[in-house]
Amino acid sequence: MRLPWRHPPAPVTATADSLNALGNDLKEEGRLAEAEQTYLRAAELDPAWSVPWFNAGLVCKIQRRWADAARYNRRALTLDPGDSGAWWNLGIAATALGDWVLAREAWRGCGIAVPDGDGPPEMPYGPVPIRLNPDADAGAEVIWCTRIDPARAIIRNVPLPASGHAEGDTVLHDGAPNGYRVLNGRQLAVFDALQVLERSGRLTIEAWIEAASADDVEALVDAGDGGGITVEDWTRTLRHLCKQCSEGVPHEEHDSLPAEWDPRRHLGIAADSERDVLRLLEAWSRGGPDRRVLGVGRSAQA
Repeated sequence: MRLPWRHPPAPVTATADSLNALGNDLKEEGRLAEAEQTYLRAAELDPAWSVPWFNAGLVCKIQRRWADAARYNRRALTLDPGDSGAWWNLGIAATALGDWVLAREAWRGCGIAVPDGDGPPEMPYGPVPIRLNPDADAGAEVIWCTRIDPARAIIRNVPLPASGHAEGDTVLHDGAPNGYRVLNGRQLAVFDALQVLERSGRLTIEAWIEAASADDVEALVDAGDGGGITVEDWTRTLRHLCKQCSEGVPHEEHDSLPAEWDPRRHLGIAADSERDVLRLLEAWSRGGPDRRVLGVGRSAQA
């Protein structure tokens, strides 16, 4: 019987460089356990070389094995204290572990001024676009967040229910830009989310309404703000981008709005309770003769 093709075992005369290259191939094929062991063999052959340790840490980052990722990156930094990539991945791992002393050390190793303290660092960077579920075959979604330190951000948009996220969730994100979005004339890097660190407990509720004008929708948004409810007009804000645009800078045509107003609107609503949303929609519909609620659906969060 002919066995499926696999990489042949490394020869006895393999070098650290060849083993590291083989580990890269295995990682690209998704054979992460084999890649990790191959990197460690490369490190044994060249104990002074930091790269295999960094690469082993990268495998653990992909697998969300944060304690091992931290350990491997620390080993890489003992060999090459100037490796900014290892410092950054150490900061991500420390943030995932809630080790704020180690996180501060890592961010300072990257040259970032970090405030002193024992708890999570408070570093208001402002708005940032984050891609949720970046590894999904379909359904990756870029949303606006508030970045609160080099690896944490709080979701401010109302994410689609299929994302498994909710407004107010705190997410851990990567540090390598993967596309760009423009906000108020500024080009901001998109970062890929890695996992949820803290869930907000907010519900995502979809609603379908008829509104005679944009002012009618704005009235609903303002009323929601006054009651701690976030209303987002998905008919206006949701854009389906090709992969090239999503991971680059969207073309101008993606930013254009329809020339004519469509009274049928699809809304995403974030709230603490469904009852509050139903009351909000009922009050809004009574506020104008051309306002109608067509349907409401609650979506459970993961």
